[in-house]
Formats: sequence, structure tokens, C-alpha cells
Amino acid sequence: MGKVYRYPENRSRHWRKRTNARRYRARWLSRTWIKLALLALAAVGAMVSQLTEGLPATVANWFRPTPGPMTGVASVIDGDTIEIHGQRIRFNGIDAPESKQYCADAKGFEYACGRDAANALDGFLATSRPVQCTFVSWDRYGRYVGDCKRADGTSVAAWMVEHGQALDWPKYSGGAYAEQQAKAKAAKIGLWIGTFQAPWEWRLDHGDKPWSQASRPLGIVGRQVAQSYSCQPRLTCSQISSCDEANWYLANCPWGGKLDRDNDGIPCETLC
Repeated sequence: MGKVYRYPENRSRHWRKRTNARRYRARWLSRTWIKLALLALAAVGAMVSQLTEGLPATVANWFRPTPGPMTGVASVIDGDTIEIHGQRIRFNGIDAPESKQYCADAKGFEYACGRDAANALDGFLATSRPVQCTFVSWDRYGRYVGDCKRADGTSVAAWMVEHGQALDWPKYSGGAYAEQQAKAKAAKIGLWIGTFQAPWEWRLDHGDKPWSQASRPLGIVGRQVAQSYSCQPRLTCSQISSCDEANWYLANCPWGGKLDRDNDGIPCETLC
């Protein structure tokens, strides 16, 4: 039988202390690395958040989560954009005249086709609420793009195109609403009653920006005002009866600027 070596008691205590110290350091290092990793992740998250604030919407959208369906009573912004619970929603695959866009009727007279499209949408949605929208993508302006239906299941985009209040936008729809557009064109309703510029072309001529971004929801008041006032014929301040009427002409008519001769944003100052 081999020899059994016995270490002195003081050496055994020293060995135990060193072992315990190594274990303590190992635990301390592992906890430290975990803390450092968590701090690094938090820093990366904060940096990404900060960077996306200054990035164009097309890049910032890469970091945005995919939202679920949205349901609620919609406020109309323009003919292809609504707002539900504070979220702007752009209809997928169609394009309606912008809120400041004008078209020509069958006799060649200008009318506010953008406002008419918004009014038509407002009336259509009011008869069957709420609206439900399913997310498709984020657009380059950071808006939720979705396929929307009324409570009765009717496709909002299809209805707008079929009634001549919007156009099929093949670039994004793949021609999904071409049949509805052909019906509207044959019936000469909505935009097809006269001549017009495609909304995407109109935006190119006017700075290529979403005019609805700065717009307030149309609402019932907006619809009543649109039905009461018209840009034909041209008027002077002496022919206008109220400040509200003067402001509507300033905002919606191509000749409205003449009502604000000093360019201070206030038309017909004897009324306003």
C-alpha cells in the first residue's frame, strides 16, 4: 500500500482559502459579464432609437414593428387616407385626388375634385361603421398602409375606384382594381365625368409630398362647408359674407390668394 501524504493543517487552510477565492472571482466575473452584456444591449437599443429619429422614413421603417389590424370609427383626411385612434392609414393600391387638387368637369369648369373624393369617402364610411384595416406596409412617409373594409365587409378601395373617386394604382395594386376603374370610366362618373391629372402626376408637379399629412380630419363640418361653397365664380371680399367663407376660399381655391393681399395668412381682414 502506497504512502499517504498528509499536509500540515495550516497548508490545508491556505488551500481552501485559495479555492474559495477562485470560486468567488469566477462568480463575480460571470455576474459582471452578464451586467456588461445587458448594458451593451440597452446601449445598442438606445442608439438605434436615436439614429432612426433622424433617418428617412423608408430606412426608419425597417426598425418598426408590424402592427395588427386596426378597427374604429374613421376620420377622413382625404380620398385615400383616414385616421383611426390617431393613426394615419393610407389605402393600399389606390390613389385619390389630393385635398388641394382641382379637376375639370364636362363643361371644362374647375371643381375641387380632391374635396369631392373626401366627401364621397366620408359619406360611404358613415353608413356602416366601424372600419377595419389590415396592415400591408409602411410607406415612405411613415404612414400605415392597409386594406380597409366597412363593418358590412365592403372594400373601401374598391368602392372608391368603382365610383370614380379614386384611381387604380398599378404600381402598388398590380391592377387589382382595373375592373372597377373600367366600370367607372364607361359610366363617366366621378373623375371620369371630365378631365383630370392622375394624383401621382399632380404631386410631382407640386413638390411630390403627401398633402394630407398636414390636413385635419374632414369630419361632418368639413363636408357641410364643401357643399356650401364653390370656387366658381371668382369672388371679391365685398361679395363674401363671413370670415369662415373667406378662409375656405383662401385654402381651397386657386384664386383665393387675392383675398389676402398683404400675405399675412388672413383673408378679407374687414371680415376676419
